[in-house]
Amino acid sequence: MTFTDRHKVMLGHAAFVTSFLSIWELSASRGLLDPTFFGRPSGIARYIFKGFVTERSLWLELGYTLLGAAISFIAGSVAAIALGLVFMVLPRFHKAAEPYLTLLNAMPRIALAPLFLLWFGLGIGSKIAVGVSLTFFIVLAATVAGIRGVNSDHLILSRALGATPQQVFTKVTLPSAVPVIFAGLRLGLIFALLGVVGAELLAAEHGLGQTLAYLQSTFSMDGVMGLLLLLALIGLSVTSLMNRIERKLLSWQ
Repeated sequence: MTFTDRHKVMLGHAAFVTSFLSIWELSASRGLLDPTFFGRPSGIARYIFKGFVTERSLWLELGYTLLGAAISFIAGSVAAIALGLVFMVLPRFHKAAEPYLTLLNAMPRIALAPLFLLWFGLGIGSKIAVGVSLTFFIVLAATVAGIRGVNSDHLILSRALGATPQQVFTKVTLPSAVPVIFAGLRLGLIFALLGVVGAELLAAEHGLGQTLAYLQSTFSMDGVMGLLLLLALIGLSVTSLMNRIERKLLSWQ
């Protein structure tokens, strides 16, 4: 895509968003949409400005949520990739552990959030536990799938040419599995954020989820819509960041 084409796409998106917000604001001002249930763009903008510029209360909540999501993602991903590599070295162990992992993965982790709250309290620990439980299985499944998907002809040829097991792993298996693993990491990052916010919605001392729950209970729809927009932008940003990292790491392909 050329520079001019990118500008055309950006202008098209800007025109669409501007038109959508204008119609929304006009409909709310004329009573076609009830602001009590849908909010209005001007009220959302005022809430965001107040939260980040005037009172600055949202910075603390945002920090708690992002910190919990980051720790959840890193801890869950490292544990999942490490276990996936162990499964590659010890296939019998993988076969024995697979039914138990399937059973644990089938449990709805959000439903387990009250249990995590009991174990780890209302602080950030329970939010991290929910985030890790979601991220771990997603990245583990991607790691196992990526390793299993390595072309068997490449492995046979490498061994026939005298490559050691370590060389086969570092030069063939791991590079071939990285694209699939990164797809799991990208999805795991989003689910880490979802897990933390979901746990905050139930009970928390700080966080965007806790603020969102409070705003919902007080029918402050401008604030609810503002936080939902903020969470969507965070999700878009982290996904774009992961895509850029993936493109740089896989530039050899």
